Amino acid sequence: MELEFSRMALVYAHLIACCAAIGLILMSDIAMVKQLISGDPHERMDPKHLQDLQNTVALALAALWATGAGIIALDTSVKGLEYFANPKLQAKITVVALLTLNGILLHHRVLPLMKKAGTLLNMSFSQRSFAVFAGSVSAVSWFYAALLGVGRPLNWKFPLTDILAAYPVLIAGGFAALMLMVAWAQYRTSGESRSFEGTRFVGAH
Repeated sequence: MELEFSRMALVYAHLIACCAAIGLILMSDIAMVKQLISGDPHERMDPKHLQDLQNTVALALAALWATGAGIIALDTSVKGLEYFANPKLQAKITVVALLTLNGILLHHRVLPLMKKAGTLLNMSFSQRSFAVFAGSVSAVSWFYAALLGVGRPLNWKFPLTDILAAYPVLIAGGFAALMLMVAWAQYRTSGESRSFEGTRFVGAH
C-alpha cells in the first residue's frame, strides 16, 4: 500500500511538471503565431519573457526526469528488469532524451538569437530555419511525451518503430507549416513596404 501511494505521488508530480511546461510552450507558440500574423518586424518579443519561459521549462524538464526516474525505479523493483523491454517505455525515454538535447540547443543557440533579433522575421534564413526546427522539435516532443505518458493501451502491443512512426512526421509538418507562415509574413510585410514607398513617391509628385 505504501508503495502504491508513493507511486501515485510521483505520477501526480510528473503530470503537473508536464502540464506546466506544455501550457507555457503553447502560450508562447500562440504569441509567436500572433506576431507573425501581424507581420510587424518591429514588434519584438520580450527578452525577459523568453528567459523566464526557458527557466521554467528547464525546471519542468528536470522535474520530469526526477519523477520519471522515481516511477521507473519503483516499477522495476516490482516487475524486474524486463520492465525496460516495454516498447512504450523505450519510446518515452527516447523522446524525453531528444527533448533534453533539444532544450540545451534552445538555451545556448536559439534563445540568444531570439533575444538579439526580437522576432523570426529579423533573422537570416539559416538562423530562422534552425530556430523553427528546434521549436518544432520542442513542441512536438512535449505533446508526444504526454501522449505516451497516458497511453496505457500502447503497453507491450506495438513495436518501438510503430510507436515513434508519427514523431518525425509531426516535427516535419510543424516545421513546414511555421516556415510557410514566416514566408507569408515576410511577403506581406514587403508588400506593405512597397505600397508605402509607392504612396510616398506619388505624394512627392
